[in-house]
Amino acid sequence: MKLYYIPAACSLAPHIVLHELGQDFTLIKVDYKKHKTEDGQNFLNLNPLGYAPLLELNEGVFLREGPVIMQYLADLKPSMDLAPAYGGIERYRLQEWLNFLTSEIHKGFIPLLYPVQAGKYGTEFAKPKLEQRYKWIDAQLAGKEYLMGRYSVADSYLYALTQWGQAKWLFPTYKANIGFDGLENLKAWYLRMRERPAVRKALNAEGLQ
Repeated sequence: MKLYYIPAACSLAPHIVLHELGQDFTLIKVDYKKHKTEDGQNFLNLNPLGYAPLLELNEGVFLREGPVIMQYLADLKPSMDLAPAYGGIERYRLQEWLNFLTSEIHKGFIPLLYPVQAGKYGTEFAKPKLEQRYKWIDAQLAGKEYLMGRYSVADSYLYALTQWGQAKWLFPTYKANIGFDGLENLKAWYLRMRERPAVRKALNAEGLQ
């Protein structure tokens, strides 16, 4: 099994999940500007869409989308309980979270990560909307350690996205800083996530510590 990743990108989420599971895998870095992998392949030949994560299961068999990859990985070891079993309402709650994170948080960050391309939209509309979404997440975390009460792959995804808002050093024209002022539940969750061994392993491997 191979995980193709871009440092600090959303591919950090399945990277964390792989460590949570103790799964054997090969980590392959991708230069997103040159579309080259560190082992010399043209990444566009593997994923014509050009983005990571990309999980290679067997030669020529790939999964491309982060939320799908994480559910696939969790189902490899159901005893770890990183995703509820299919058929119950809790699995649909997980998918509800993953869809929300994809459409509202992940995509919400994009204009802030690329402010030149986004122009005026990035600061005048995208950031206030993203901050409102984080306020809602903070409310959902009240009285809970993790999004679904117990740790799940949704927490890995939210962590990968939230660290964008805490990492001003990532981009020279950074507009995506999202503070924790007034978001005590979110802040406590974020610090709790950073202490998980799997998170620290993934951060170290990607040079993000």
